[in-house]
Amino acid sequence: MSSAVLALIAAVFGVTGTLLAPVLSQRSQAKALAADFERQQRAAQGQWQREQYQTEFEKRRACYVATNAAFRRYRVQLMNYLWDVHRGEVDDTAKQELEEARHAHHAANAESQMIASDSVLGHLDRLSSALGDVYRRTKDLEEGHPGARGSFEEIEADLREFWRRWEEMRSAMRVDLGASGSQRGSAQNGSG
Repeated sequence: MSSAVLALIAAVFGVTGTLLAPVLSQRSQAKALAADFERQQRAAQGQWQREQYQTEFEKRRACYVATNAAFRRYRVQLMNYLWDVHRGEVDDTAKQELEEARHAHHAANAESQMIASDSVLGHLDRLSSALGDVYRRTKDLEEGHPGARGSFEEIEADLREFWRRWEEMRSAMRVDLGASGSQRGSAQNGSG
C-alpha cells in the first residue's frame, strides 16, 4: 500500500505541476511584459522630455534673436532721431520709423518677459528702462523743453553707453543658451 500511496502522491504532484505550469508561465511572462512596458514608458518619457527641452530651447533662442534685433533697431532709430532733432530735420518719415522700431521693441520685450531666464530678464528690464528714458528725453528735447540730462550730448552719451550694456545683455543671452566662448567673447567685447 505504501507504494500505491507514493504513486498517488507522485500522480498528484505531476498533475498539479502540469496544471500550474501554464499559470506560472503566464505570470512570469506578464511580469516580463510589465517590466518591458515600464522600460518603454521610461524611454518614451525621456524622449518626450528631450523634445520638450529642445522645443523650449528653440523658443528661447528665437525670442532672444528677435529681442536682440528689436533692441538694436530701436537704439539705432533713437540715435538717428536724436541727430534729426539736433539738426532740426525731424519729418514724418523719421517719426514713423522711430515709432515702428519702438513698437517692435515693445512686442519683442513683451514676449521675452514670458520666455527669458531671470538673469537675462534683469538685463532686458534695465535696458528697456534706459531706452524709455532716452526716448522721453529725446522727445522733450524735440519739443524744446529738455529736462535734466536732456541735452543732445548727454542723450548721445547715454545711447553710446547703452551699446556697452547691450553687449552685456547679449552675453547673458549667449550664456543662457550655452553658446561656446560666451565668457571669452564678452571679455573681448568689453575691452574694445
